[in-house]
Amino acid sequence: MKTRRAPFSGFSPLTLPPAPRWPKTTFRPFRHKPAPMRDESLPKIETETLADLRDEIDRIDHEMHALLMCRGEIIDRLIAVKGQTGASAFRPDREARMMRGLVSRHKGLLPVDTVEGIWRIIVSTFTYMQAEYSVHADDSGGDAAMRDSARFHFGFTVPYVTHHGAGAVVAAVAASKGDLGMLRSAGAQEEGAWWTRLVGEDAPKIIARLPFVERPNHPAGLPVLIVAKPLAESASQDIALHALSLPKWHHGAPAAIDALAGEILATAPHAGELSLLVAAPGHVTSAHFTSELARAGVGRVSAALVGSHAARFELDTARSGVFAPRS
Repeated sequence: MKTRRAPFSGFSPLTLPPAPRWPKTTFRPFRHKPAPMRDESLPKIETETLADLRDEIDRIDHEMHALLMCRGEIIDRLIAVKGQTGASAFRPDREARMMRGLVSRHKGLLPVDTVEGIWRIIVSTFTYMQAEYSVHADDSGGDAAMRDSARFHFGFTVPYVTHHGAGAVVAAVAASKGDLGMLRSAGAQEEGAWWTRLVGEDAPKIIARLPFVERPNHPAGLPVLIVAKPLAESASQDIALHALSLPKWHHGAPAAIDALAGEILATAPHAGELSLLVAAPGHVTSAHFTSELARAGVGRVSAALVGSHAARFELDTARSGVFAPRS
């Protein structure tokens, strides 16, 4: 039998060919730089359109209206708690603090005149809802400035009633349940010492001085005094007002009054004597004036408290109709 031979390979079966010598290389995989991923929590920066801005204004207007209605509901609950006594719901001390806080924190391009005017209408109208009242004003010195002041501070819902003379205003307030009277801070000089009508425990009293926030070019900057029947909740005692009666004018009176940090607001003859309306810090009493004037040799002096109001609050002018408080 013949044996088949394997094909000749050129090598011994026990000898392997040398490994091929390939050139040395370094493997560098292809590095693909992925696109950055967007953080969805970041706000999208888009160009606002006029329609977008108008929609935002409409949303704010709806929210403001809703808040006003909510305020009205609270007034209903307030009336239920307090009851309607017919007495004035005007709280000048609280409103003075409210206006001071409002203008002090205000910023931006909206004029403070507008902001204060809006708040005065809101506050006075809701006060009217608690207890209806009228504002009686003395127009003997001209009606335009008094009307502007009344409308700015009390709005158009509250009735505005004019009288010719301070005495008629005080009499109207005295005959009412809870009306307010508005008089120029100097009063009507042709009527004499109108403030003497405020002497007495049950007589009307001065409870406020407007405007609450004084500044140059105020749209209702006429200084006025607000008169009302004595309040169940006392008015601010920052500044007290006194009616002083002197036998006659004495050169030592101004210095004696100034020694108590007092200010003479008005003078007029009354019942054969001289009557003074004087403002002073709340801690100064009528007795202080009588004793100080007696030491000055003025003679027999009588004094009576006729009201009080919050301290004057003034602002300086600033740009764009916005004002900053004095430091």
